[in-house]
Amino acid sequence: MQVELKVPEVGESITEGFLSCWLVPDGSLVRPDTEVFELETDKVTMPVPAGDSGRLQVLVPEGSDVSVGQVVARIDTAAESAAPFREPPPSPTTPPPAPEIAPVAPGSTTALEPPAGPARAATRLRADQASVLSPAVRRLVQQHGLDPAGIAGTGRDGRLTKGDVLLAVQAAEPAVAPTPEPAPEPAPQEEPAPEAPVVELASGEPRQTRSRLPRMRARIAERLLQAQAEAAMLTTINEVDMGALMALRARHKQDFKDAHGVNLGFMSFFVKAVVGALVAEPGVNSWIEGDQLVQNHYYDIGVAVSTERGLVVPVVRDADSKGLARIEADIAGLARRAREGRIELADLVGGVFTISNGGVYGSLLSTPILNPPQSAILGMHGIKRRPVVLSAENGDETIGVRPMMYLALSYDHRVVDGRQAVTFLKKICSCIENPERLLLGACV
Repeated sequence: MQVELKVPEVGESITEGFLSCWLVPDGSLVRPDTEVFELETDKVTMPVPAGDSGRLQVLVPEGSDVSVGQVVARIDTAAESAAPFREPPPSPTTPPPAPEIAPVAPGSTTALEPPAGPARAATRLRADQASVLSPAVRRLVQQHGLDPAGIAGTGRDGRLTKGDVLLAVQAAEPAVAPTPEPAPEPAPQEEPAPEAPVVELASGEPRQTRSRLPRMRARIAERLLQAQAEAAMLTTINEVDMGALMALRARHKQDFKDAHGVNLGFMSFFVKAVVGALVAEPGVNSWIEGDQLVQNHYYDIGVAVSTERGLVVPVVRDADSKGLARIEADIAGLARRAREGRIELADLVGGVFTISNGGVYGSLLSTPILNPPQSAILGMHGIKRRPVVLSAENGDETIGVRPMMYLALSYDHRVVDGRQAVTFLKKICSCIENPERLLLGACV
């Protein structure tokens, strides 16, 4: 029985994807839970299981655009044994093995070497295991039927360059060209400058490589351009003293981990502070759809996570009703699944606000770009010890060194005005500088 393997549905808004690779070879015996190919969409990259047991017949090559519901393979459920695995194709940079050539007796009419030309050049290239030629040089040598051993190389360690081959081609042309008939001498013209030889890297690696832009990366680029083109984006910057929060975390992080099994980080405090600021300034918790203003009354907060495939923003649901431990556990689980490529579409949609922490990579200050359709995003940055003016309770001022962080709030000025943005950001700073209020729920 032949069972069709189709591209599964991964979300209401996703109708197509990219079959990035087959995880098992064509002809393999698979089980229902065997992951057979990797589907890349504009939001997630996910492995797709076989769903049935049998022998796999691949119908669509990897690297193809596919649509939801398209048949990409068949599974023969009546198969009893797996086909042998095929050897992978040789690497383009590895010369194929040289053929064994028997000696030819003197006077023999059997020619084991092809006649002069591209065929002979290709044979000599295969037989010459010691030479390492770049793809461009190899192509030119084969095209003009040249013997690479007869060309003097000017590259590193005597390696042939493209310029060496071009000079050899030019030197060979007069010997075979017919003698031109005498003609009147033309007026002197300026000769074009000769083409400069291509400079290759000392390691022999190509200077450039090209590959298809991953669908997730393409979608990220599309959404960033959309945000800049459709929103009146503005950024407000403030700084926050992290000293009180750092001291509180240092005192209680071990007890917190012993009690809840997760590490106590800064992100859970910022999530709760953002919720408190959204409650205080509900206008930030809205966005524009067409000619309508959509006001949100829930608090699903997105936390940007960097992965090998790009930046994704999983969402912490109902952050207003969760404590610090639950938020830390949610963030850790979402980040782990995102980096392992197991994040689901449901984890990425529905957020009303995004927090991005560039400080973990050493960023001192940046202006984050909105995550459409949201109207605001908070950028966290590196904690740096700086001299600041400190005010005492009696009104005296002194200068001290404090751990400071810049916070950047980018927002859509069509929805959020300057007063709301500044008030929102100051509310976050107040909650972070007084973390006990977060523990007591006084910031929400």
